[in-house]
Amino acid sequence: MNRRKKSIQIVKSRIKKAKAKLATNSKPKYVSKADRAKLAEESNQDTVIDSESES
Repeated sequence: MNRRKKSIQIVKSRIKKAKAKLATNSKPKYVSKADRAKLAEESNQDTVIDSESES
């Protein structure tokens, strides 16, 4: 690989990394299986409490 091509490749990789850092993250944050179960249990308890209070 010649010197010019290598320098261009380095600059392009730096630009790519900078753009990736500035890009908004569209991927949702990971929630563990245990946390998902915990949240589901809490939401089930909330719905049970709501239905009991309406009766």
